[in-house]
Formats: sequence, structure tokens, C-alpha cells
Amino acid sequence: MLDWKLALEALDGAYSEATMRAYVTDVQAYVSWCDETVRDPFPGSVAQICAFLEDQGRDKAPSTVRRRLYAIRKVHRLLQLPDPTQDEAINLAFRRVRRANPVRPQQARGLTASDLERFLAVQPETPWGLRNAAMLALGYELMTRRSELIALRDPDLELRPDGTLRVLIRRSKADQEGQGRLAFTSVDTADRVRAWQDWRGSVTDWLFCPIYQDHPIDRGLSDTTVKNVIKTAAKRAGCPPEEVRAFSGHSMRVGAAQDLLKRGFDTSAIMRAGGWKSVSVLARYLEVAEQNVWETR
Repeated sequence: MLDWKLALEALDGAYSEATMRAYVTDVQAYVSWCDETVRDPFPGSVAQICAFLEDQGRDKAPSTVRRRLYAIRKVHRLLQLPDPTQDEAINLAFRRVRRANPVRPQQARGLTASDLERFLAVQPETPWGLRNAAMLALGYELMTRRSELIALRDPDLELRPDGTLRVLIRRSKADQEGQGRLAFTSVDTADRVRAWQDWRGSVTDWLFCPIYQDHPIDRGLSDTTVKNVIKTAAKRAGCPPEEVRAFSGHSMRVGAAQDLLKRGFDTSAIMRAGGWKSVSVLARYLEVAEQNVWETR
């Protein structure tokens, strides 16, 4: 069998680690299915890929099936094999999957300005409290994805004469080439970040780092830390369990976008502020806020 894992190694450095992991997972699912059904995965025929997609569609979300289709397409091209995924039969198979399993994307609960105020108020007076308060305030005001927040380093922050921060977000999911975008904070958030930096010292230039036995550690955080910080703050603030479950590492970005809409900013301004490239993705974030806007008029 052709070595598809070796072929994928050609993508190293061109895609994020998360994308690389997804490629491996999705192609492995296809190869395992081919083993079970006694088929050669590469090159794949149009008929077998259609069968795989429809089989996956029985218990997988259409977005997962689509991602696996793209992974199969990528490996065929890397192996310089004829690409069967462009056949119209493939498009029809995927349409059947989508029609059979209409799934409305789950949206994280937005962490709004009122939530942020409550979450900041319950942070303990400890190094963890200093760090987490700075993370919550900065993540909300910069409208960052969790991966963007934990990737920040000290040189990315510039203190301005008015006491605010100018922050360079160097790379994101929608900016794989690293052109970056600029975002700005309030004075209060800048003060929180500086208080954390003063405690952390010069041990590391990662803006946010782990703390072990009351000492900062010279490495970045995992992206799950952002989710845990938000959920822990929600519990401490007395949110009911169902609300705690609805918060995610994406909640600061969602809530900030919703707040901007309610304050009268239009979609294009919100897209620029948050670095969105897709109107459809932003529209899902704003649905709840749009309902609230009309209900209060």
C-alpha cells in the first residue's frame, strides 16, 4: 500500500499542527474503513469513496464527512494519483449526507461584558487570579480565538501613551501566512495585564504561562486552559450548570461580537475588529444578539 503518512509529511510547516492532526485522523478513518471492506485506499475509486462518505454520514456530522473528503483529496494529490473526488458522483453523495443529517452548528454561549464583570470579580487574589483576570479581560477586548490568546508574547504588546495596549495578533486560523492584525485594549485591561507581567517577571516572554508551586514556568499554555479558566470563573460566579457547560474557549470572541452589534456597530466593523473572513460564520455568532436588539426596540 502507498505510504500516505509519508506523503502527508510534505505538508509540515505549510499547515498548523491542528490541521496536520486532523488530516491524519481523517485519512486513518478512511484507510480503516477500506481495510474492513477489503478495498485498496489509494488510489480510491469514485464508487468506494461515495460508499465511504455515505457510511460516515450515518453517525458523523456533515462537517466531519466534508473534512474527511478533503483529506482524501489531499492525499491523492500528494501521491500524484488521479483525483477521484472531483467526480460529480462525489458531490451528489455528499449532498445526500447533508440532506439526511441536517445539523445546526452548536454555538458557544457568548461571554458578554456583564459576564466578564462578574467573572473578574470572583478571581482570587493569587498569581492564578492575576493571570486569569488578565486572560479574560484581554481575550474579550481583543476578540481572540483561544489559540491566538495563548500564542501572545511580550513583544507583541506595546504600551501606548494613553495607558492602553496595542497588540499584534501574529497568526490565526484565518491568517495562516501570519500577516497579523492589530487590536487595542482599554486602560483597565492594560493595567490587569501589566499587574500579571509584574508578578511573572522576566522568566519567560510568553505573555501567559503555567504556574507551578507559585512560580511561573517558561512555556506557553495549552488552549484547553482558556476553556478551563472561563468555566471555572462561571462556576465561581454562580452560573447554573447548564450555563457553565455552554461556555467554551470561544465564548469571549462570541460575546464581544454580540456586544458590539448591540452597541450599534455594523457587520463590516465587527469583522475588521475580530479578524473574520467569513460573513456566514460571524452571522451565527450574532443571531442571539440580533434577537435581543429587536426585542428591546
